[in-house]
Amino acid sequence: MTNFFSRYSRQIYVTILVVSALCLLSAYVPSLSCLSAWCTPPVMLFLGLAYALLCGQAYPTFNRKVSKSLLQYSVVGLGFGMNLHESLASGRDGMLFTIVSVVGTMLIGMWIGRRLLKVDRDTAYLISSGTAICGGSAIAAVGPVIKAKPSSMSVALAIVFVLNAIALFIFPVLGQWLGLTQQEFGTWAAIAIHDTSSVVGAGAAYGEEALQVATTIKLTRALWIIPLALVTSFIFKSDGRKITIPWFILYFIVAIVLNTYVLDGIPALGEAVSAFARKCLTLTMFFIGASLSTDVLRAVGVKPLIQGILLWMVISVASLLYILW
Repeated sequence: MTNFFSRYSRQIYVTILVVSALCLLSAYVPSLSCLSAWCTPPVMLFLGLAYALLCGQAYPTFNRKVSKSLLQYSVVGLGFGMNLHESLASGRDGMLFTIVSVVGTMLIGMWIGRRLLKVDRDTAYLISSGTAICGGSAIAAVGPVIKAKPSSMSVALAIVFVLNAIALFIFPVLGQWLGLTQQEFGTWAAIAIHDTSSVVGAGAAYGEEALQVATTIKLTRALWIIPLALVTSFIFKSDGRKITIPWFILYFIVAIVLNTYVLDGIPALGEAVSAFARKCLTLTMFFIGASLSTDVLRAVGVKPLIQGILLWMVISVASLLYILW
């Protein structure tokens, strides 16, 4: 069986890419839109990981270049789905807490990862970024800034997506058990759940008000991708290289501004660009997962997973205590 996967690794690689791309594009065909339902970021990342473990690495140079470029284009495209006024207005009252929680999560995450568990710098930083702001989107934005290896991206994304999926199911149950109001649960979900998609899912499961609160707060926190990426470019200049300006983050800002002021009268256009960017980001998950190898997994071990779990528990409990207090 192993010989079969190794022998036809390139054919399998191309087949997965073509089928996945067609399924994602089928969303634009009403009669075939159901085919795109299975094609989610966690599924594509899993396919990439499974491919790498069973078949090894095919087209490594192409894989690396495409994953990097497509990540950056996707992040810019996501900006067309955000409204600057709404995000800033919704986060004005909780701005201080947002600053404290984002900075605190980054510091605690790096302490757990680097000092306590001795996780490599890039992986620890990516896991902390994904937990602090908005899961895979934050990792996708910060990864190119720190020039993270595809293996570090894969490990961080896999951990965040696993915890993200778990949160989608257990948070509504915990919210009911704790007797949280719609407002309280929406705020808690937006802070403690990594990715926007699961925040929306958990909020919808809890109630309409919780959904609105959770979505608005999460989109506000997503704006912190911008200062985080800019600050990161200065932090990671200590290796002697020149500061790399994350131009795609600046384009991300331009996209938000254009969507707010220029495309305000035609919101369907901004939504269409953002939706296509999410499809590109979903496909990119396969490239990132396929960059992993068994040697990397052996070298990484379980420590990054422990970092992700511990950091998630800390931010979940701390944010809940703040909300209830």
